[in-house]
Amino acid sequence: MQQLKAIKKYGQNFLKNKEILENIANLVKVNDNDLIIEIGPGMGALTEYLTKKDSYLWGYEIDSRMQDYLKKLENEKTHFIYDDFMKHDLQKDLDLTKYDNIYVIANIPYYITSPIILKLIQSGVNFKNIVLLVQKEFAERLTAEAGSKEYNAFTIYVDYFYKAKLMFLVNKNNFSPVPKVDSAVIMLEKNKESKVINEEGYFEFIKDAFKNKRKTLKNNMYNYDWNKILNGLKEMNYTENVRAEEINKEDFKKLWNYYNN
Repeated sequence: MQQLKAIKKYGQNFLKNKEILENIANLVKVNDNDLIIEIGPGMGALTEYLTKKDSYLWGYEIDSRMQDYLKKLENEKTHFIYDDFMKHDLQKDLDLTKYDNIYVIANIPYYITSPIILKLIQSGVNFKNIVLLVQKEFAERLTAEAGSKEYNAFTIYVDYFYKAKLMFLVNKNNFSPVPKVDSAVIMLEKNKESKVINEEGYFEFIKDAFKNKRKTLKNNMYNYDWNKILNGLKEMNYTENVRAEEINKEDFKKLWNYYNN
């Protein structure tokens, strides 16, 4: 079939390198009773490799033009939902089926990368792994560690639920149309590390800490009891003039728990 013209409003950039597609599909090992969710399968380039894994496969595709391409990949274990993934209650959809483990593997539109990740996290679904092809800069931000300029509140928020790993880079010339930036494949693995008192309060605390990255933590946390925060910082060997970007992910949890005791 002829290649379709990408629709800009859907953020479509079709990955055409078969070796990379196969490498993405092979990043997770699944059994025949597991379920893979693919967001935006497009013309089925990645889907073709995912169907070879013999697990269940659901694809959410907003572009109805893709039906002619995807229908040839349908079978008793693979089906497609032609609708906007962002408008679906994922947990409600999944109540209709049984599976052992669930994964997400997808090449997602750059312009809604953060909303998709937030939706996956907030869906309440216990994903074993999430594999996403994203913009390189976004991947660097998600996998950043304390002390780097990419490290921010979103980095820490996602890390609370999933450990992010940068698996490999993908040059922009592997796409059609060619985007302006390079891409990267990231894997999110369920984070089993320590949790915090009052999660919603913690997420606000993180957001406030990074409100202005040029300011010290003290200058950003004017709505909090600074003396209590300072005592917590001293216990972890941070100075009074520390900036949020200098505090590592686990220490942010410890600081919040200290603040609430």
